[in-house]
Amino acid sequence: MRKVYLDHSATTPVRREVAKIVSEYMLDRFGNPSSIHSYGQEAKTALEKARSQVADLINADAAEIIFTSGGTEADNLAIMGVAQANATKGNHIITSAIEHHAVLDTCKELEKEGFEVTFLPVDEDGLVSLEDVKKAIKQETILITIMHANNEVGTIEPIEEIGKLAREHGIIFHTDAVQSLGKVPIDVKEMNIDLLTGSGHKIYGPKGTGFLYVRKGIKLKPRAFGGEQERKRRPGTENLPGIVGLGLAAELAGKEMEEERVNQASLRDKLIKGLRESIPHVRLNGHPHQRIPSNVNVSFAYVEGESLLLSLDACGIAASSGSACTSGTLDPSHVLLAMGLTHEMAHGSVRMTLGKDTTEEDIQYVLDNFPAIVERLRMMSPLYYQRQKESV
Repeated sequence: MRKVYLDHSATTPVRREVAKIVSEYMLDRFGNPSSIHSYGQEAKTALEKARSQVADLINADAAEIIFTSGGTEADNLAIMGVAQANATKGNHIITSAIEHHAVLDTCKELEKEGFEVTFLPVDEDGLVSLEDVKKAIKQETILITIMHANNEVGTIEPIEEIGKLAREHGIIFHTDAVQSLGKVPIDVKEMNIDLLTGSGHKIYGPKGTGFLYVRKGIKLKPRAFGGEQERKRRPGTENLPGIVGLGLAAELAGKEMEEERVNQASLRDKLIKGLRESIPHVRLNGHPHQRIPSNVNVSFAYVEGESLLLSLDACGIAASSGSACTSGTLDPSHVLLAMGLTHEMAHGSVRMTLGKDTTEEDIQYVLDNFPAIVERLRMMSPLYYQRQKESV
């Protein structure tokens, strides 16, 4: 049976060249970057090279990169760190209703500490309105945090315009770029970004690695204490093998980005077109054009998403019903509900995300199997059966 992995937004396989260098720094080049002997100095050099590799991917300065254990920690550090460091200036934060839970839950936690949070709505394509951002700004606003690309539907937000607006009002701007990093160009200077979150395992790097870009001059209160590492903003002995792997993955992502963007967008569009032509009652979720090149999120009326995923898996096709962090719950996607979908349509959603090794044959295999799966599941739906009777 053919195996097709279409869940790259959940995680990616580690590239072989990345796995090789990670192994080297686990087994042979294992020094602590804080040590002054040759082992430590070699480790320190490797650490700073990785910092430069990550910085180059987003046009930042190496000194502005803080390594973390992943995107979730980086989001927490950015939002809580800025809020607590600037609490004397104000207590208001602006975010959107479709953020990753690493942002939403952190903002809700700050509400318990007395901060006020505005959760902006989105339109039917998942876009945040710049006008809504303007209206939400108050004298007490100290932080705006809006993701670059949504992890479920792939919509790319107007980050540059939001960042410009924040800069004009003297408000710090953070963006979660976990899903866009390495897929579309990011320039933190041109896009007016003050803080940016990235993750290693979304760009063929090791799990347990990530980073936070912090523009020079931004005040940030640390969340952990006990060491000088990462300029005291994230103390503790660095995960050197993982960081070196992240650095190499970032460098390779930058080199291959344009070619991969064109290739994956072509395959994505073929998949969307094929599903729409072969299956009735299908809705594309997310902006039709302003989306990352690898994302296909579709809802099927009269079908339950979990059953669809299990049927796809039985054919060797791996997909998801939402973000990986919430796929274990039976609740419908908060992103799709915020976009105006009914509970029924939200429950019938599937996210398929392509990667650098996805082929045209993979997409055709999915299209060959999908219609029969949907039809079989719909025949078990009383609502679909009733619709079919009424249409005769």
